Amino acid sequence: MAVAAPISPEHIAIVKATAPVLKEHGVEITTLFYKNMISAHPELKNIFSMSNQASGAQPRALAAAVFAYATYIDDLGQLKAVVERIAHKHESLKVQPDQYPIVGKHLLEAVATVLGDACTPEIGEAWTAAYAALADIFINREQQLYAAHKDWPGWRRFKIQRKVPETSEITSFYLAPEDGKPLPSFLPGQYISLHVFVPEMGHMQPRQYSLSEAPRSDYYRISVKKEKDKQMGVPGLISNILHEKYKEGDVIELTAPAGEFFVNPKDDEDKPIALISAGIGLTPMVSILNSTVNAGSRRRISWIHGAHSSEVRAFSGHIRDICAKDVNNNISATFFLTSPQERDVQGVDYHFAGRMDLSKVDQKSGLFIDNSRAEYFICGPYAFMKDMEKYLINAGVDAERIHLEVFGTGDQ
Repeated sequence: MAVAAPISPEHIAIVKATAPVLKEHGVEITTLFYKNMISAHPELKNIFSMSNQASGAQPRALAAAVFAYATYIDDLGQLKAVVERIAHKHESLKVQPDQYPIVGKHLLEAVATVLGDACTPEIGEAWTAAYAALADIFINREQQLYAAHKDWPGWRRFKIQRKVPETSEITSFYLAPEDGKPLPSFLPGQYISLHVFVPEMGHMQPRQYSLSEAPRSDYYRISVKKEKDKQMGVPGLISNILHEKYKEGDVIELTAPAGEFFVNPKDDEDKPIALISAGIGLTPMVSILNSTVNAGSRRRISWIHGAHSSEVRAFSGHIRDICAKDVNNNISATFFLTSPQERDVQGVDYHFAGRMDLSKVDQKSGLFIDNSRAEYFICGPYAFMKDMEKYLINAGVDAERIHLEVFGTGDQ
């Protein structure tokens, strides 16, 4: 993790002492912060998800992050994973160093407003120093990430080469660079950010989508689920706009691939991996699986996926084909269906009915529980991921070998 600017022991003590107050008033503070900052700097609407603002998810997530920082300010190694995830997100959104003072000004003003007389000059001074230290950590790490993509510094124009329906809900978008130049590789499991203009809002809105194919030099692929729910009165927001309004030949803008959730397909073949997903959470897993197979790896891989029904489950034929062609029997697949249809044949279309239950998966050949080097990659709804993580930890898996892909704000 990048080194923070010096902060005095006195300031550290004050910040830690105020952590309970931040926990109690955190959401009130961060809600006021976002309201005032975006009012003063409406251009930031192009960076922040307005849906997460309206739902309160973003203020809650920031409040939790501020509390965690106050709690571990004297042991920032505890926050390494969170800092890395946020830094990658910032890089994908092209957050710049000169935006940190804007955030700091409005955040510290919100703290002073909400706490009132309780925010003494000493507390204000300590939190000013603490914010400066945290900003330095992010700025330094993000500059490292930007340097890795120096040939792709901003938003790049891509044409939608193809739109391919995978299921009634999921469509794959094949995105080719408009300039025709070769695309950089990426680590399977990573995502891209794209932004589109939302007429109902009057400004751009960004979203992150996992890349769902192995790296190629001519196109990237994302696979997007059409959402049934409505947010802010705008049907489906970005995902539904992509489904309904964007057609082959249209242009959208992307930033370079980012993200700390990935597998190196050339990694040690003696380390088996379990790819555990639910619903649209399978997209990074397809990239990981395809990349590992394309690399000629003999690594053991267990594909474990849960879906509501076979009608909305994408890529199942592709997964079965990979398993069938695996002459070394290193790849296995286990499918859960919440609601199997009459035409679904158990043992062919699915293995288990109901929600995913890892206790039903073979603990050795499917979960590699007896292998202390096995790694686990989990993607899906947050509650699902935490349930899977809990099961694995209770089964004796070390937490550092479990990787979760947290979309959105991670607001839980």
